[in-house]
Amino acid sequence: MTALTTPPPAIDGEVLDSAPAKPAGRFSRLYRGREEDPRWIRPALLVLLAGTAVLYLWDLGSSGWANSFYSAAVQAGTESWKAFFFGSSDASNFITVDKTPAALWVMEISARIFGVNAWSILVPQALEGVASVGLLYLAVRRWSGPVAGLIAGAVLALTPIATLMFRFNNPDALLVLLLIGAVYATMRAIEQAAVRAGTRWLALAGLLIGVGFLTKMLQAFLIVPVLGLVYLVVAPTSVRRRLVQLVIALGALIVGAGWWVLIAELWPADSRPYIGGSQTNSVLDLMFGYNGLGRLNGDEAGSVTPGGGGAGSWGETGLLRLFNAEFGTQASWLIPAALILLVAVLGFTARAPRTDRTRAAMLLWGGWLVVTGLVFSYMQGIIHPYYTVALAPAIGAVVGIGAVSVWTLRGEDAARAVLAVTLGATAIWAFVLLGRADWQPWLRWVVLVGGLVVAVGLAFTPRLARRVAVGMAALALALGVAAPAAYAVQTASEPHSGAIPSAGPSGGFGNFGGRQGGGQFRGGQQAPGGQAPGGQAPGGQQAPGGQAPGGQAPGGQAPGGQAPGGQAPGGQLGNGSQGNGPQGGFSMGGGNRGGGSLLSGSTPSAELTALLDKDADRYTWVAATVGSNAASGYQLATGDPVMAIGGFNGTDPTPTLAAFQAYVRAGTIHYYIAGSGMGFGGSGDTGTSSQIAQWVEQNFTATTVDGVTLYDLTQSGSGTTES
Repeated sequence: MTALTTPPPAIDGEVLDSAPAKPAGRFSRLYRGREEDPRWIRPALLVLLAGTAVLYLWDLGSSGWANSFYSAAVQAGTESWKAFFFGSSDASNFITVDKTPAALWVMEISARIFGVNAWSILVPQALEGVASVGLLYLAVRRWSGPVAGLIAGAVLALTPIATLMFRFNNPDALLVLLLIGAVYATMRAIEQAAVRAGTRWLALAGLLIGVGFLTKMLQAFLIVPVLGLVYLVVAPTSVRRRLVQLVIALGALIVGAGWWVLIAELWPADSRPYIGGSQTNSVLDLMFGYNGLGRLNGDEAGSVTPGGGGAGSWGETGLLRLFNAEFGTQASWLIPAALILLVAVLGFTARAPRTDRTRAAMLLWGGWLVVTGLVFSYMQGIIHPYYTVALAPAIGAVVGIGAVSVWTLRGEDAARAVLAVTLGATAIWAFVLLGRADWQPWLRWVVLVGGLVVAVGLAFTPRLARRVAVGMAALALALGVAAPAAYAVQTASEPHSGAIPSAGPSGGFGNFGGRQGGGQFRGGQQAPGGQAPGGQAPGGQQAPGGQAPGGQAPGGQAPGGQAPGGQAPGGQLGNGSQGNGPQGGFSMGGGNRGGGSLLSGSTPSAELTALLDKDADRYTWVAATVGSNAASGYQLATGDPVMAIGGFNGTDPTPTLAAFQAYVRAGTIHYYIAGSGMGFGGSGDTGTSSQIAQWVEQNFTATTVDGVTLYDLTQSGSGTTES
């Protein structure tokens, strides 16, 4: 059998003939690209990037605020540089989001320039997606040729969950771009390992991963062992030099990730916002607890699952998790193909030199896919299907490199068998996934029958005319991406909102509460939808009075006694029925119409917004309510700070009852908005949100405005009124 080694430049000519003419002029160089490339390569790349931009930008504003939790933080960051730096949920800096803030910084800079609206928040995400596709092309083509790069970029662009997340404002878009950049920098370091430039490139890889940590914390570190081991094995320099370079890269990673953590930890707690998601007002607690080891073992204090989480709370783990009904349609369409090609290319390069770049490339991208995929498959803590966007670049790269590499060996029986099995497995798996979704049934049969027929044809490529064989290869690629591409286009055609978006048709299997109108959350709880529409958020005046008290809330221990829990108010979710009071208790939905929930932002009416806006400049917070999502809609509608009691889940132990009472006595909070259905109330470790709700109910008069219950904290009393 012919051994597969790093493909020569002539591999491009195998896919399409034509000797390029020498470019003439700057425009020709832009359009034509490198002289050694076939004439069609650069136009194809431009079409890929332009098509990706259209897919990611088309009707982007229809999703409104998308994840209003992060949009509210963006709005806060445009009003306060302290909120910008720490990633606060509100401009008065009560609490931060439950992530490090790098992804917010990009959106906040855009919003400071263009104003706070849906487009200024979401366009940077889409552009990060286009940049990710372009950078993946550059990385893959560097060692495997432009055809492999184009395939890789197209697979990334058309992965349904990538289409969604590059049209959404979660941190994942920036994380993906940074991780691709880290792999590209590692490849450049391998090329120049023996000279000083190699060390600089490897340090850049570490720095990019460090910034990735500031984007989505420990998830960025999943590829670190892969990059380190591959560099140690394949870099063409001495072992001693490789080890020293890796130590330097580790130092760069620590600097890139650690500078913000150090500042946040050393900053006086009473002068900064509470660190959302932590139970001790500490970034370190957030790093190693809720967003760290807790994600692996399920031991997450303040988890969004009733009872505080624990192993098994987030579904069955195992090798097949990424292929199950919840995750399968998001990113798994080409995972079987990627794994088949990964094993095949590693087998074909088994006897290649240590520094062989084809094998090194497959180890880099395949290692990313395997390690990250295994972690997602077995982690017992919080995990959502949209996390799988982190697999999309690796899937694309492995498929691109593997398909082109094996195609060059199609004269061998084993290589033709690999090509046939890869396409056949892809067609069968697409048939299964489309069947689960019960969407466009004709497409599943076209993909299945066409894929199997072309798979058989691939076995006879040596007997076919060259152009016929190339056409068959192109048809195989088209059939391979047809199903995920259709899913991606459908995803882009629909608005998405809420905390847990999912790709695919709104009626399809796996819809997970990410579209307007809501969806199902784990356990069958209905997640109310209806995200507040985008557009320009009202400006609002910055609340006077200097820095709002932050960090550790004043006062002593909140009074003992468990607040009454039970069913969150409201009963029916999002139907306008009135709740029976503000007490806590766990609920995914809101009892008040438009009051928001754990997964969706509040949608206040014009009358309620006007009420909150009235005399807003007299208060540090125009309102307080349990949970960041519930607070976000009110804040975005008014442009004024809203206190998110307990942070995202309503379970962070801030403020204590004593602290909240101190805020009320100081006149810094105007209204308390009840009935968001947030927080764990009596089920939580502290029950502070329930204690606050009970105290407010007992000491202030309830008013109902458009189905939302609120209390004027500047007017003590008891009873209920309705307007």
